[in-house]
Amino acid sequence: MDNETSFKEKLERAMQDLGINQKQLSGMTGIGKSSISQYLSGKNVPAEDRQKKIAMSLGLKSDYFSSHPPDAAILAKEASKKHRVDRLLVEDAAKLLGMGVQTVRSGLQQGVFPWGYAIKTGESRWAYFINAARFAEIEMVTLEEGGINYGYGQSDS
Repeated sequence: MDNETSFKEKLERAMQDLGINQKQLSGMTGIGKSSISQYLSGKNVPAEDRQKKIAMSLGLKSDYFSSHPPDAAILAKEASKKHRVDRLLVEDAAKLLGMGVQTVRSGLQQGVFPWGYAIKTGESRWAYFINAARFAEIEMVTLEEGGINYGYGQSDS
């Protein structure tokens, strides 16, 4: 029961801090809304691999749900930096994909990309999040700190 409460509380807090709902989390992870609902009600706790998938989708380290005590502050401003995953700008993702910026934004708004999402912040305003590590893994690109390396797969250097 402690483990269930722990995961439930961490997931609720993370979703609240990021301003996302069950439908958005479902779209980001590919996990059904009914399963998400069971996790949030405490009726079910996902397997460790699914917890990792949820954490990565939220932009957290993959071991986030399993490595922290239940009373830890989930996304406290000071602690969040060490648990968050690097983000990629929409413009950079569009360049790497060979798509228009608006196409990527629309895809994020519709939840079609597994590496990012959009949150509606106003009548016609959106905030975008792209998990850089997940983007690189899924799209098979190499990203370097301080810039983008357009090489695909592993490099010889």
